[in-house]
Amino acid sequence: MNKLLKKYPNEIEKILSRYPADQTRSAVMPLLFLAQREEGFVPSDTLADIAEITGISETDITSVLGFYTLFHEQPGGRYYIQICTDLPCALRGSEEYLETLCQKLGVKEGETTADGLFTVEAVKCLAACHRAPMFQLQGDGEIKYYEDQSVEKTLAVIEALREKAKQEAANG
Repeated sequence: MNKLLKKYPNEIEKILSRYPADQTRSAVMPLLFLAQREEGFVPSDTLADIAEITGISETDITSVLGFYTLFHEQPGGRYYIQICTDLPCALRGSEEYLETLCQKLGVKEGETTADGLFTVEAVKCLAACHRAPMFQLQGDGEIKYYEDQSVEKTLAVIEALREKAKQEAANG
């Protein structure tokens, strides 16, 4: 029983309609986004569902899942702070920035803050080498880029998001 197909029949039909019948493998990324939508990560049991829909192996699905920073294999925070630590960014201080930010938040790279809101990750190449340190923020269905960062600037962004979460919780 394909749970993903059962849960999202209209969305999957719409996704597949974008591709020729013999090119359903092209739907892997949109299907991964669909699988990730509710829980913020791609549950491992949906890999077989996506493989069945696209006609390719679970190994191929897993390779796409592992390659792109937009997909998550494990549960994390509401927001993902993904800091580029590729060589050009490292030369501009991104590794120290990552380390200091993690210390301030009380987490190690790859961990989620105690309030469950933020997961901090090191990633490769976010295409803003000349504006490092920088991070990509994923959450609430959006992706935003923050360039020319300092730990202080980033903590201000984090505090604003924490305040937003508090207000949402208070408003029910």
